[in-house]
Amino acid sequence: MVKTLKTKLLLCLQDKKSWAALLGGGLLTFAYAPFGLWPLVFFCVALSFYATEQPNWKTTFKYGWLFGFSWFCAGISWVHVSIAEFGGMPLIASLTLMALLCSYLALYPALAFSVGHIVAHTPTQRVIYSAAAFFVTEWLRGTLLTGFPWLSFGYTQTDSPLNVLAPWIGEVGLTGLIILLSGFCYQLVVHRQWKSLALAVTIVIIGLLVSIRWVTTGYSEQEKRILLVQGNIQQSLKWQPEHFWPTMKMYRDVTRQSWNNVDLVVWPEAAIPEIEENAFPYLDAVGAAAAFNQTAVITGIPDYQFDTRNVFNSLIVLGKYEHTDTANQYQYLGRNRYQKHQLLPIGEFVPFEEWLRPIAPLFNLVMSSFTRGEQFQNNLRANGLNILPAICYEIAFAELVRGNFKSDSDILFTVSNDAWFGDSHGPHQHMQIARMRALELQRPLVRVTNNGLSGVYDPISKNSEMMPQFEQTSLVAKVKLIHGTSWFSRFGQTPVCILALLILTFGISVKLKDRISKRIEVDFF
Repeated sequence: MVKTLKTKLLLCLQDKKSWAALLGGGLLTFAYAPFGLWPLVFFCVALSFYATEQPNWKTTFKYGWLFGFSWFCAGISWVHVSIAEFGGMPLIASLTLMALLCSYLALYPALAFSVGHIVAHTPTQRVIYSAAAFFVTEWLRGTLLTGFPWLSFGYTQTDSPLNVLAPWIGEVGLTGLIILLSGFCYQLVVHRQWKSLALAVTIVIIGLLVSIRWVTTGYSEQEKRILLVQGNIQQSLKWQPEHFWPTMKMYRDVTRQSWNNVDLVVWPEAAIPEIEENAFPYLDAVGAAAAFNQTAVITGIPDYQFDTRNVFNSLIVLGKYEHTDTANQYQYLGRNRYQKHQLLPIGEFVPFEEWLRPIAPLFNLVMSSFTRGEQFQNNLRANGLNILPAICYEIAFAELVRGNFKSDSDILFTVSNDAWFGDSHGPHQHMQIARMRALELQRPLVRVTNNGLSGVYDPISKNSEMMPQFEQTSLVAKVKLIHGTSWFSRFGQTPVCILALLILTFGISVKLKDRISKRIEVDFF
């Protein structure tokens, strides 16, 4: 047994395509934030096509899995920080969990490359069908077992010239373009086939010109001053009862110093650690002060409802709801609130908790029993503004965020607490994902977190203003409001979905027709 495994390992180390798959997946991390080497994604995906060009679908699946395993091991290595530092797991156990997670996620690109191999008759068809299959497998990755739609290829283009296509085809469409262009580049180098690449590049150039010329959104005449407060509370102290009041006092005092002449104040996810019903006197006082200063405060807070025993990860509005209000409008359990829908597994709910919670502290974290809010909820109303909310992990779910978008939504607002991931590349990827949502929906982004990255982003000018990480600080940012709606905000992923399914359906039907014809010929002769 040991000798067999050693032989297989040696063969793998001598296999150039294994190294190509591992190298392509590992280098992908540098195409995302904070590194931002976005052209690298085309090289990495081209390497994956080289590695998965195999004689049968089984070996294609194997090399596709190696590519995916390396892609996620490097790309989401920051998850290990939360498991090791806050989950109370021994190093060997946390590494094992990471390996299992990455092994599972690697199944999706492996499946996509296998489908492309099975359906295609030519190298060019393999690229096209693989791109279509990637749409399906990426949708599955973002849906099954609550979904984990992190590190899709399209996010690498947040700061590239291709980002002007985001309001039209979204991140999912950009992912498809990356696969097509990368695959055709590989076909050019290896098979000397240039026509497909030339056609794809021509289509992309036309799309870029149309996107630049045909603009459906623009600045309104309104500019708002927004105060962002970043508390930088240590994760180890956040949920200790003796630190509740110092935390709440800090947010109140920092806000008092700067909220004159601001239209909106925003605090991070669960900035107020006390449950909402117990914090009512504090909330009422902050709301009254906000109304007196002609503004509103949006804050995260846990809401434990004693009668139903449901606990929600919520955003609430204190102070003025409308411009004309003269007093605090906040009401406990009032309708002007948002309750998180897409909960984070283990962190906010524990599946099979009766078995998992006794195993290790990782499965018994504080505030890991939240109740899911409704999928579709109203925008928050704060000082006359319509605020499109998303809490933490939700911002990675494009259709969830778009589902709550309205034509009169003024600001895309997301809160988070990335203290779980330390000084890693995880928070930078999180901000990059949020900026892609702003590009898709063409609304200014306001993102405030416990310890960074916090800031604002303008999807038209592409300018951003960020606060330093790991500091207790505040920022008064000027945000230009935008009118009009993007194509993606109206239709979402549906057009790309239909196109991908049509391509796959056509390819599968042709493949089945050929097999039936061959069987008939064999039977006849």
